[in-house]
Amino acid sequence: MHHVYTVDRVARDLGVSEALIQDLTLGLEPEDGVIWVYGANDDDGILAFTDEGIEEVKLLLEEYHRVSPKKA
Repeated sequence: MHHVYTVDRVARDLGVSEALIQDLTLGLEPEDGVIWVYGANDDDGILAFTDEGIEEVKLLLEEYHRVSPKKA
């Protein structure tokens, strides 16, 4: 069975903003577990992730937090 999670669900579960996830995953491709989901009346689509994509997001977040300056 395969699962797909929308960006807002992943952001909530990981405790970060949707914008940060979108910024960090700009260069990812479908083979990285990133897909766009389109509804009948949705021309923009919704960013979504497979289980593998969520693991990629976690790795990107680890790197982001490692190199980003800490806020006071």
